[in-house]
Amino acid sequence: MNVAVIADIVGSRSLPDRAAAQRALEETIARVERDVPLAERPLTATVGDELQGVYPSLDAAMAALLLVRLALPDDLDCRFGIGIGAHRDVPSRVGTLAEGPRWWAAREAIDAIHAAQARTIPGARTWVVADAGAAMDVRIANAYLLARDHLVTAMTARTRRLAYGRMLGATQSELAAAEGITQSAVSQALGAAGVAALVEGYAQLRADAPPTSEV
Repeated sequence: MNVAVIADIVGSRSLPDRAAAQRALEETIARVERDVPLAERPLTATVGDELQGVYPSLDAAMAALLLVRLALPDDLDCRFGIGIGAHRDVPSRVGTLAEGPRWWAAREAIDAIHAAQARTIPGARTWVVADAGAAMDVRIANAYLLARDHLVTAMTARTRRLAYGRMLGATQSELAAAEGITQSAVSQALGAAGVAALVEGYAQLRADAPPTSEV
């Protein structure tokens, strides 16, 4: 069952250059789609700081959104609401409008993660809600996402770049050469940030991608 995703920019009103941030976000999404094309309909700006997209499955959405978070520049971050459920297309004079339970669920999900971030879990960025008719229990997915987001939110920009490279299969030696640091420094950064767990989790989400043991 495909899923809807609504994303918004964290702290968009306080960004010094909102237009530049939007360009950077769109470039990041395009880069991720080039590297690992998982979206049925890539995240696209709709209104304000919001984007909407569609993925073929919950696994694909969670894998793609992890890559987006890792690839974002240091001063830019997003929240993501994932909605599961039925949908319908509504004809209009400007094209087809998508709505229905999965979009309502995605809206509920992003509202929930916004509230959690503001109250007790500042590192939270991603949440899943399934419409009552979807017959899917998402508690395990949300437990995983809370732990995953905590790790990613705590990373430096360099560590996120290193983690992104590992997701795509780059070796530590290749990453060290790209960053101009030693392989030992790469290993220490990955180990301290818990990237091994992220890489293995990503591999589990991508059934066609074998897990890697080098960290």
